[in-house]
Amino acid sequence: MIATIEGKLLKLDTDSALVQVGAIGYEVMLPSYCVNALADKIGSDISLCTMEYYEGTPGGGNMIPRMVGFLNAGERDFFKKYTSVKGIGIKKGLRSLSVPIATIAAAIEDGDARILMSLPSVGKRMAQQIIAELKGKLQVFAIGAGPAGPAELRFKPYQAEALEILIAWGEKRAEAMELIELASQRHPDVDSAEALVPLVYRLKQGVEV
Repeated sequence: MIATIEGKLLKLDTDSALVQVGAIGYEVMLPSYCVNALADKIGSDISLCTMEYYEGTPGGGNMIPRMVGFLNAGERDFFKKYTSVKGIGIKKGLRSLSVPIATIAAAIEDGDARILMSLPSVGKRMAQQIIAELKGKLQVFAIGAGPAGPAELRFKPYQAEALEILIAWGEKRAEAMELIELASQRHPDVDSAEALVPLVYRLKQGVEV
């Protein structure tokens, strides 16, 4: 199984990317939030954590291999749990992930059906089903213990990942969010949690960045 893919992003569609690795171009299906995060990366080298599945009916003789990509391994692990819910397949799951995964995980942990119902392809019954099957199982993916606020909904995936790291290291969510927004404003070129977290700590320590 292909677990990661690194190469040049040649093309980006509404639900997939074409990634060139050497002389081979791989079509990788993507969730909506991931498409948005990669919008300015066309022509650049990218790295995706991937999973594979076969599309079609077993025994039908027309099984098509597909590859799905995510920004990091944690998002891939979340997707596997998310698509274990009855009624959510791979394609429906990808369409519905229009906001960062950490925000969706927090909504599930909080039992907030309202946020889930705002996702494409998720109605009231499906939102209730997701909460019933997954609540209590996604703490590691969630932003924090409280409901997702407006600032969290604006966070890009790498900012949400940085927030998860800071909370795991004992930082208070509200303070961490403010520092992430400030660091991002001062350094708009930063696009990874690995680069953002040290900037946040330097701001917290009063060091100009």
